[in-house]
Amino acid sequence: MKTAIKWISTLCAIITCQAESRAPDWSREAVWYQIFPERFANGDPSNDPVRESLFGTWPYLVPEDWEVSPWTQDWYEKQPWEKNTGKDFYYTAQLRRFGGDIQGILNKLDYLQDLGVNTLYLNPVFDSASLHKYGATYFHHVDRHFGPDPMGDTALFAKENPVDPSTWKWSAADQLFLNLINEVHRRSMRIIIDGVFNHVGIPFWAFQHAIENGPEGPYASWFHIDQWDDPSTDANELVYHGWVGVQDLPELRKDENGPIDDVRQHIKAVVNRWMDPNGDGDPSDGVDGWRLDVAAEVPLTFWKEFRTWVKAIRPDAYTTGEIWWEDYQNHGYANASPWLQGDAFDAVMNYRFGDLVYRFMNQVSSPLDAQNFAIEWNRIKSDYDYPTMLALQNLMGSHDTSRIGSAVVNPDARQDHDANLQNHPNYLVRAPNSEELTVQRLMVAYQMFAPGAPFVYYGDEAGMWGADDPDCRKPMVWPDVRHANEKTHPLGLRRTTDKVTFNHDLHTFYKQAIHMRRNEPCLNQGSFEFLTAGESQRWMACLRRHGDCVIVGIFNAHPEPCIVDLEHLGIHNTNDVWDCLLGVAPENSPVRIPAKSFSILKRTAR
Repeated sequence: MKTAIKWISTLCAIITCQAESRAPDWSREAVWYQIFPERFANGDPSNDPVRESLFGTWPYLVPEDWEVSPWTQDWYEKQPWEKNTGKDFYYTAQLRRFGGDIQGILNKLDYLQDLGVNTLYLNPVFDSASLHKYGATYFHHVDRHFGPDPMGDTALFAKENPVDPSTWKWSAADQLFLNLINEVHRRSMRIIIDGVFNHVGIPFWAFQHAIENGPEGPYASWFHIDQWDDPSTDANELVYHGWVGVQDLPELRKDENGPIDDVRQHIKAVVNRWMDPNGDGDPSDGVDGWRLDVAAEVPLTFWKEFRTWVKAIRPDAYTTGEIWWEDYQNHGYANASPWLQGDAFDAVMNYRFGDLVYRFMNQVSSPLDAQNFAIEWNRIKSDYDYPTMLALQNLMGSHDTSRIGSAVVNPDARQDHDANLQNHPNYLVRAPNSEELTVQRLMVAYQMFAPGAPFVYYGDEAGMWGADDPDCRKPMVWPDVRHANEKTHPLGLRRTTDKVTFNHDLHTFYKQAIHMRRNEPCLNQGSFEFLTAGESQRWMACLRRHGDCVIVGIFNAHPEPCIVDLEHLGIHNTNDVWDCLLGVAPENSPVRIPAKSFSILKRTAR
């Protein structure tokens, strides 16, 4: 062990925050909670989507007997209108709407505050026909079916000139969203929203104007249109660039500097609107920042300019980019340093973190050992620098990946790979069992201990599970709602019957872990050191230090217990340490760490 300690200490000596972080100070103390609005809570059934609201998005044909889906249904069971289509689950799933809305989020703020999260990230809230809202109709309005008066909002939109901000009004949905911002801020929490400025939806006002008025229209230049429709024929000859070829997401025209000038000015007006809604120079009534979608597909020059807009309104605003893959097929993650150190973003969604943790703590076939975990962790630190790492969003899953609850059931399916039943029919869709939930707790414990801001995807704390999109986007499981059992398989295969209930024990664990994270400045801002991480070793010990506070985390990824001599970790008197997550004093050294378990010891008086 001493050799391993010496080796790893040489590799990763105590890291201090010598450089100044470019991110706002509050971002290091953030515990993120991601909300997919359409699936979080239906606070106002009177505003639920109607059949007409689905036109203009994939799969384009909306059944005559379409209805809003029951919140509590067996996820894979088809409703009558779905059966009548003759299509498979993956076709009709994109047509489903469950009625989640802004009022639902408002109703659950007390729940979120009690959980301990203090920073919300909302997937797109802008008006859109799509269920995910990544194909906007308007950037300057909240989705009409997220607010209390969809019909009134529709009439209001028709009276505006969307290109002229002086004509923009505040719809009922907009006003409810501003109320949400106010209520979040009143609780000393923060909120950021998704900025999707690479592409729009087919119903987007400028795209519709372009295809109606042809190449001479004022908005034809906003899009990459290769061939215009010939109105004298029945066929639709329109050919345009869609995001990665997806035709229901037309790309905004870009040059080497990003979106062309007219588009850029429209985006700037949208940023101003949501960051300082009343335009009085006080941004406290606006959002606290942005998550920028498919950011690597927009020139870096634009994001640098975008940053100047945002910081001019709110210097402590937070921007985070979706910088993800460099080589998807070979699991090659992008090095985001050009965006993080090039005056663009404060942070990125740190998918590299999740992949690393899964490979060490969850993977069964050829898992990482502790030494290689340390090597890869240090590579990330080298790419980004330590102060930057403290502001990254450390996530274990999102709306674009399988949930952690399914990852522990399918441990050899790599992040964002092999979790799609269409290509991998043997992927298990069942609920995690007690042993698998132990692995989930281990990973979450490390997530709350590690440098970087922990990021919780809605419902993971409640025990939800699901494969990759669309299964990771199930309606939230609430403790006061009775859900149907899951017993249907999307491919008609045999499966277990699983009860769908709010997991109170797991929720309590998340709550304890989050409160530990927030109550310990050492975990938010402290340095990080590997105390031991040896070759072929499936456990590791790490240290966080801030001022006089020292916290040691021991994480055992092995399916067998490990015996740890605390003196080798610098703990010579167990009377002076306390497990700050589990709330117990450790045994006399050496200590026994159970299989797939952990201990987080604070080396100060209680």
